[in-house]
Amino acid sequence: MRRRLMVWAIGTVVVCLGALGAVIGLGYSPALGLDLQGGVSVVYKPAHQVPQDQLDQAISIIRNRVDALGVAEPNIARQGGNIIIQLPGVKDQQRAIQIVGQTAQLFFRPVLCTAPPFTPPPPGQPGQLVAPPSCSPTAGASSPDPALANTPSTPKGSDVSQSNVLLPQINSTTRYVLGPAILNGSIIKNASAAVPQNGGGWQVNFTLTSSGSPKFDQLAQQYYQKQVAIELDGTVQSAPTINAQSFGGQGQITGSFNESSAKNLALILRYGALPVQLNQQTVTTVSPTLGRDSLHAGLVAGLVGLGLVMLYMIAYYRALGVIVVAGLGLTAALLWAIVSYLGHSNGLALDLSGVIGIIVSIGITVDSYVVYFERLKDEIRSGKTIRSSVDRGFRSAFRTVLAADAVSFIGAAILYWLSVGAVRGFAFYLGLSTLLDVIITYTFTRPMVVMVGRNRLFTEARWLGVARGLASTPEPKADGAPTRAPARTPV
Repeated sequence: MRRRLMVWAIGTVVVCLGALGAVIGLGYSPALGLDLQGGVSVVYKPAHQVPQDQLDQAISIIRNRVDALGVAEPNIARQGGNIIIQLPGVKDQQRAIQIVGQTAQLFFRPVLCTAPPFTPPPPGQPGQLVAPPSCSPTAGASSPDPALANTPSTPKGSDVSQSNVLLPQINSTTRYVLGPAILNGSIIKNASAAVPQNGGGWQVNFTLTSSGSPKFDQLAQQYYQKQVAIELDGTVQSAPTINAQSFGGQGQITGSFNESSAKNLALILRYGALPVQLNQQTVTTVSPTLGRDSLHAGLVAGLVGLGLVMLYMIAYYRALGVIVVAGLGLTAALLWAIVSYLGHSNGLALDLSGVIGIIVSIGITVDSYVVYFERLKDEIRSGKTIRSSVDRGFRSAFRTVLAADAVSFIGAAILYWLSVGAVRGFAFYLGLSTLLDVIITYTFTRPMVVMVGRNRLFTEARWLGVARGLASTPEPKADGAPTRAPARTPV
């Protein structure tokens, strides 16, 4: 019996400390949320009244875009008729906002000719609105037509998918006269940025859908050795030259890409456009300094509360209080390991609401110990010895602990299922901590209390004795009825 108890206790210690050592050795640590490490929060509102299914579809596309950015634990939710996007730890905030908020449809258009940057007419001379000229598709890059310098670019938002347009290229002064749209972004199945194995610069690899592949091949045959522009939101993202007449469902876009521009184009091709036009309402930036202050305040509050609880448990329950401290330490080690691993593998982030959930769970965990120890008191006051009470008391107390923790866990699960944002983070960490409490109570606390309760060195010790902590006198050495001690009032 003693050997089995030691195996349970030592095994629990090894698993908890081993898991902690593993994540530390791998360099993992908990990923922090927006309020603890800084980031950006954006609120979007549809430009017009739209059905809920279109709004949900927009949220799904935005979530795919954000996931592709590699943001840990983003919060993307619908609040009334608005869409709230929270991106913790984003360094290039402007790029992230631009990518997730693009709403126009993606088009493939033939390049008719190039145009120089727009030159406004001299002051006092009325401007002229001139339609982009009709010209033949270019065979590769061509010299800009000076006659188009005074022609303004086509305004964004104009419904001109079936007309010629004059649009600028992103991050460039070059403008293009484009013909009517031939295909849209629905033909793209997947896209990714990569560096070729044989060397060279960055390129974008794309895969076509089964229905889009023959359509793209028709486009390639028609515009072979000519430029076709990829247009999104009134801006030319890229204007590659078609170098093949058949692509077999996949192809590459090469050019003067760097890593950032290649990945941006891949994201645009992969996730296309939103089904509704979204107007940006507010942008809130949380600085890393403010996030660190919030983290520091949360840690201080948690450590102070934990320290006071530990001191009280040791002062009141003596040696059993030391077991409480050890159990809390093992729970913390296992919780750190799980949160760190999930943060690395699944993007789980620890935010301020999660810290609050963990602090609340400390009270639930300690309550489990108190229920057990108070049941031991009842057993001893009824005339039983400490040795015979530790196991019997646990069997009675564990049913109560299990029922209480089950209620807490079910409540956390329901809250997690029905809520979003910060409340969901609170529910997750509360539920996880409650589950770990049940495990540590059974695999570590019970074996340790039973072994300590059967060891006279610990039961009769002057300052840390279990008998003192349970308001009992030591077991009599001779046969006879055990002495019943009066109830002890905590100091």
